Amino acid sequence: MIVDSAVYRHGTRIPVDCHAHDYAALRAEAARDGGFCWVGLYKPSAGELGEVAEAFGLHPLAVEDAVSAHQRPKLERYGDSLFLILKTLWYVDSEDAVETGEVNLFVGRDFVVTVRHGRGSELASARHTLEGQEQVLTHGPSSVVYAVCDRVVDGYTSVVGELQVDVDEVEESVFSPERTNDSMRIYTLKREIAEVRRAVMPLRDPMRRFSVGEVPGVDGEAAPFFRDVLDHLNQAAEVVDTLDSLLSTAFDAHVARISMQQNEDMRKISAGAAIVVVPTLIAGVYGMNFTSMGVLNMPFGFPLALLQMIGSAALIWWLMKRWGWL
Repeated sequence: MIVDSAVYRHGTRIPVDCHAHDYAALRAEAARDGGFCWVGLYKPSAGELGEVAEAFGLHPLAVEDAVSAHQRPKLERYGDSLFLILKTLWYVDSEDAVETGEVNLFVGRDFVVTVRHGRGSELASARHTLEGQEQVLTHGPSSVVYAVCDRVVDGYTSVVGELQVDVDEVEESVFSPERTNDSMRIYTLKREIAEVRRAVMPLRDPMRRFSVGEVPGVDGEAAPFFRDVLDHLNQAAEVVDTLDSLLSTAFDAHVARISMQQNEDMRKISAGAAIVVVPTLIAGVYGMNFTSMGVLNMPFGFPLALLQMIGSAALIWWLMKRWGWL
């Protein structure tokens, strides 16, 4: 469905006297005096996007990718138009989960068509912000590409910040004195970081090309704006790499700590067994049925045997405490 459609000229949005679905009229109005139109769609059907494709001359392969979604970030050129795919991210804190969406941009000389899938990274606020920046809007369709990329990358920064909080919690839990089972959460966070990596890393090359003015059809004077986006994207990529490394280290520490705890448990079990074995040996000796054992006829034989058992157990307990086994 259409979220919004507008025509811009000389850095301002101008009113148009046509229906929002009259794409041909929108484009004709935009073509006058160097303007452009921006049509925003949300989860369009193949038929709806087909109408847009016919009006703006979109390539069928790009249209197919925009309908099916679930593509990796990329920048393609089809004739005199560009096709850019961005992955959108948002964080669900209750599930430690990163959800993904997608934004597809068709960019021509006098039009931009954005196709959004998923509930993350809405573009209405980006449109309103851009409409308040007349100097940026004068760059034409390139300004829309910048505004959308900036909004999507800001979403990456927010998600990475949430993941950083979770990784800090995992590290605190792993090195806390309590016995914790953090392996499942570490695995979950590793999987979510991999999801972020699949969105962030492939986008670095298109942003670099935009930032140095290498892409025909994107205004070279807009390069400084894209350099700012690239800087934020690189920061997010660096944090993602750092978090992934920290989680790997935390998992190794978690496994090592489990091994140490098991060794400590075995030492305690061994110490307990030693405390029991010696009194059991004494009791076994005294329990043998030999009439020639003189100690059996002593009046204090039974208390003496008990004293030996208790004394030997106490001695072993003291030695184990001294050696740190208990």
